[in-house]
Amino acid sequence: MQRRHFLQACPAAALAATGRLALAQPGSWPARPVRIIVPFTPGGTTDMVARLIGTELGKQLGQAVIVENKPGAGTVIGVDYVAKQPADGHTFVCVANSFAANKTLVKNLPYDTTRDLQPVALMGLSEHVLATHPSSGLKSLADLRKAALARPGTLTYASFGNGTSAHLSGALLCQMMGVDMVHVPYKGQGPALTDLLGGQVSVMFGNWSEFRAHIESGKLVALGMATRQRSRFAPDVPTLAEQGVALESNSWQGLLAPAGTPEAVVQRVNAEVNKALASPHVVEVFAKSGVVSQAGSVAQFSGFVHSEIAKYGEIIRRANITMG
Repeated sequence: MQRRHFLQACPAAALAATGRLALAQPGSWPARPVRIIVPFTPGGTTDMVARLIGTELGKQLGQAVIVENKPGAGTVIGVDYVAKQPADGHTFVCVANSFAANKTLVKNLPYDTTRDLQPVALMGLSEHVLATHPSSGLKSLADLRKAALARPGTLTYASFGNGTSAHLSGALLCQMMGVDMVHVPYKGQGPALTDLLGGQVSVMFGNWSEFRAHIESGKLVALGMATRQRSRFAPDVPTLAEQGVALESNSWQGLLAPAGTPEAVVQRVNAEVNKALASPHVVEVFAKSGVVSQAGSVAQFSGFVHSEIAKYGEIIRRANITMG
């Protein structure tokens, strides 16, 4: 059946197709404020990056960009909300590592990770540090292992939530050191860091950008950087690899859109994000915060997401981590 006859026979299809074509026309998007959903509580790096880039996008697009926090269920609530929004280019979600991990970790996801969401742009990456409260008396990874072996099942490690990079890295650390520590999940890095600063949890993997001031002031003790080589942001902090555990951990932030979002909009947002990443203000804030810019194409981000899904799938299966 020819396209003209098909559309005449299917008014609904014709209307949908017309809407997508209209969105693809230069100057027709955005037609109203754009929303970026952050599936974490305010205060963490993902929230910071979303708001920083969102502000720049608002200037570039000449339209308001509103950031909303919808935390819960290891980011599933916020991601699912966006997956079910109209694919008209006005709603995005800023995800992190947990988005890739949940593909394997959560048995009954209410959305399909690769089918219901469209990668748009990778934005930043934050290196992780493993830190503890001074009252713990721990100074190194060797100290942590000794204490954990002496008191199995009593030391705790906090995370941004179930399935987040901090959770999986903590579980992998336990496995690699042969120790038993209890996972304590939070709804974001902010509340987890608050309890770490209060000495209510033993250790935590977290973004250097949030931990730096507390480590430099002595409120926290850095046990090691979870980087392959010493970080340029923390050259005086030894890596975990130097201490015998070759574990790398980080947090990345990227934008996704509901599947079916017009390709012209996806490419436009990708280009605008890359432009925002190059702006002097973003460059300055990233440098001060210890966030590494991750500008690139839609195809590159899509490939990155698939590689992260495979990586975390292996970690989850090897550590035998399960969730409902």
